[in-house]
Parts: sequence; structure tokens; C-alpha cells
Amino acid sequence: MDHVDLNLIEVLDALLAENSVTRAAERLHTSPPAVSRALARLRRAFGDPLLVRAGRELVPTPRALELRGEVHAVAARTRALFAPSAVADPRTAVRMFDLQVTDMLSTTFLPSLIDDLRVRAPGISLRLRPENTEDTPALREGLVDLEIGIIRTGDPEIRSATLLTETLIGAVRPEHPLAGAKTVTARRFAAADHIAVSRRGRTHGPIDDRLASLGLSRRVVAVVPTFASALFMARETDVVCVAPAGLGRRMLDALGLRAFPVPLELPSLTIGMAWHPRNHHDRTHQFLRARTRHLMTAAAAPAIS
Repeated sequence: MDHVDLNLIEVLDALLAENSVTRAAERLHTSPPAVSRALARLRRAFGDPLLVRAGRELVPTPRALELRGEVHAVAARTRALFAPSAVADPRTAVRMFDLQVTDMLSTTFLPSLIDDLRVRAPGISLRLRPENTEDTPALREGLVDLEIGIIRTGDPEIRSATLLTETLIGAVRPEHPLAGAKTVTARRFAAADHIAVSRRGRTHGPIDDRLASLGLSRRVVAVVPTFASALFMARETDVVCVAPAGLGRRMLDALGLRAFPVPLELPSLTIGMAWHPRNHHDRTHQFLRARTRHLMTAAAAPAIS
């Protein structure tokens, strides 16, 4: 088979169907000379003329008649092999996707994604993986199909895209002294007790750097791994926590927390998604990414406008 060009199967199928070099060329969207050259190669490969002239027409040889049905079947199967897979249609696909989602998004964005998929692609199911897989090559190893949140991948082969950019706001319970303040100054902000959010247990971060530049410091009474934990604690005791302004709004309202602008110039929070190249061209995965982008943008729209 080393000397056989499989493109010749398509040419032979057209020739045996049309019994004409010119009509076969039109069918293949190529030139008659190109088809004539292919026919010469086919004759050498099969050791048979295949098509011979009879007046102004070409007629198949007995060997060609033997081949006609099988050639047509092989050509059809080859075309089907390279055609888009109907199985990949997200409307009919039955697929389980493993997601790693930041805790805040699990309670604010994920319900919208589930409702959206139930209507648009009911065969797609989601399985959430714990965030402790963040420090492992979960995307590369196939443990996670799509990561959504604050993307910090250092793997150059991983694909990623920014979904939106968030600002951080302060949040306290209604009984907190800062809840009724018309303006929260940096000094009053620093004087309050704080809950810090860090998956790695760090007590120092950008907030502390900005306060230090103003000659201020804060007291961190507890460090928790997730925004959700911090907000629940803020509901029960007089501490300040921070949360994304747009994506955190629904949880703040549900918990009855009062929000206020953080009186510091803090870096924005970039929310994105990441996936492995093995899934980049997968149609159902592309659909999941597209719906994630659409719904994430819509979820943050009220806070951005």
C-alpha cells in the first residue's frame, strides 16, 4: 500500500459513475487533465485499463465493473470518516464533564449553567471536582475537563481565556459599625477585624500591601480557603471580608450582608477558564465553553453596567 494514494479512490468512484473524464472532473471540482493523470495512475495500480474508449464515450472493463460497488462503498465510508460527527451535536450528546469551579461560582454561576444545559443540551451532566486538584496537573491528566475561576496555570500547553474582570468590595453584616457608614475610610477599614481568603493559608496579600503603603495595617482574625466561608462568617460575627462585586452579589443578598467600596486601589480579579488542547476542537466542549462565557458575562452584567 505504500505506493497507493487513497485520493485515487474518490477519482475512480467518479469515473465509474460518470464514464467520462470531463464529467468526473466537474464532479470533483478539478480539471480534466488532472483526472486523466489520476486515471493513468489507477491503470498502473490495478494493471487494467479500467475505462476504454468506445466511440465518444468511455466504457468500463469487466475488472472495473467488479470494482464499482466496492469502490463506491469505500469512497462513501472515507467521506463519512472525515465528516463532522453527529455524535458531537451537543443537543443529542450524552456526556459527563468534570469541572473545577471556584467556590463563589459554584453557588452563583453554576445553577445558571445547569439550567441552561437542561434546556439546550439535556444529555450533558456536570461533576464538580474539589479545588485541591488545583496544585496538580488535573487538566493534563484528564481529571478535569474545564477549570473556571482564577486561573493560575503555569503549564504553557494549557489553553485559557478570560471571561471577565471583577473588582473587590467589602462585606459586613448589618450590625457591623461599618454597615451604616456613609464613607468607609482606609483608616476605619484597617481598624476593623478581617477574615482573609487564601487557599494556601496566607495572611498577607495585596490588601496588606496597600495598607502598608499608607502606614496602616489590619488584624486578620481568621484565614479561610474560600469566599463562601468568609461570607458566612461575616454574617455571624463583626468581621470584614471581601468578595467579587458582580459574581458575589447574589450571595451577599442571600446572606443579608451590606457591601461597601474598598477604600484602596486593589488589583482587579480576573475570572477565566482553562482546558487541555485535547478538548480544544471537541464540538461539545466548545459548546460548553461558549455557554460558560455567555452566562458568566450575563451574571456580571448588572454590576458592570
